[in-house]
Amino acid sequence: MTAEGRWQRLGAALAALWLLTLAALDVVVGDPSFVLSPLFAIGPLIAGAVLPVRPTAGFAAAAVLLSTASGLWNDTWGTPQFWVRLVDVALVSAAAVAVAAIRVRRERQLARIERIAEVAQRTVLPLIPRRVGPLTAGSRYLSAAEDTLVGGDLYDWFHSDRRICFVVGDVRGKGVGAVEQAARVIRAFRQYAAADADVATMAAEMSAYLMPFFDDEEFTTAVLVQITDNTRLTLVNCGHPSPILVPRGGEATFVEPPVCLPLGLGSSYESLSMPWTPGDRLLLYTDGLSEARDERGEYMSLLPLAPLLTVTSVEDALDGVLARVRGHLPNGRLTDDLAVLLLENGVPEGGSVTAPGSLVASVDPDRFVFVARGQPSDVLRRHTTHSSAASPRGAGGDV
Repeated sequence: MTAEGRWQRLGAALAALWLLTLAALDVVVGDPSFVLSPLFAIGPLIAGAVLPVRPTAGFAAAAVLLSTASGLWNDTWGTPQFWVRLVDVALVSAAAVAVAAIRVRRERQLARIERIAEVAQRTVLPLIPRRVGPLTAGSRYLSAAEDTLVGGDLYDWFHSDRRICFVVGDVRGKGVGAVEQAARVIRAFRQYAAADADVATMAAEMSAYLMPFFDDEEFTTAVLVQITDNTRLTLVNCGHPSPILVPRGGEATFVEPPVCLPLGLGSSYESLSMPWTPGDRLLLYTDGLSEARDERGEYMSLLPLAPLLTVTSVEDALDGVLARVRGHLPNGRLTDDLAVLLLENGVPEGGSVTAPGSLVASVDPDRFVFVARGQPSDVLRRHTTHSSAASPRGAGGDV
């Protein structure tokens, strides 16, 4: 039963209990000088607060009938005071029915507005499919604000026949303004990911595009990821919490490319290229995870989450991470938005992201075997970096 259904059931029970109890007292007292019939009108008022129009009208009719009957068992039938009490109950009961009608209409209007708002919010935050080319992907988003689906955190994805790109970011600020800026960051990501520039150049172009729309205190931290084959991935960190890599046969490690300025502040960005083998998993997240604190104000350690990221499917792994976060937070309540994105390299040995057809759903999911993790690896020891400034090519229109 829904919360609304429980409230309706409770309201109906209270209204019925009020009418029956009051009728019993009125019969027991039986004193024409002490008549309780005007109080019958409270029953429809209770019903009108939570019930639809027809049940409220039923309680209103019952109140009027009981008020009429009260004149019989109190021997006040036909007296002026009887008619005054009856008219009083009838008018208040009619008002209760009118209130119920207005409330129901406004609730339906609000429900329609909420559905529209939910659709609008979901268009800001795209749905990442379970399979993105040869990769297995999973995402979760939890908003700290009540009655909202999205906030200033964001993620998105892009793929072509040449590469797959992901972004996870966090817009500084809260409320509608942060949602608007998050939509703008996603727009910039899609625009420049499609331009086929390297990921460092893409970050610089996104930053240049966003600068005119941000005020002096606005910026976006983000991590950009580019995957072009099954052996390496490239990352750019724009002032964002470091991703966690859980390599096949290795232990979890923070991926720490050169930390650059957030988007909207920087003009030059450096990337890190590192090994990326089948079975490896990469966790991208926002500070809602890295800054989750318990009752004592202690941050949650992230590397101990590695066992949750390796022993199950991507979807189950994310559910386990969120359950751990809720268990760490006081009363399980978030104080900041949380976005997480988990990627697994599901490319078979010898496969390639850029091979013909490898970026579409023609890849047979039954061929992908998730390899168990074991001994430590030196996967982060070998890396290369390069930097790029924003290109002079202009951006498109605003969101």
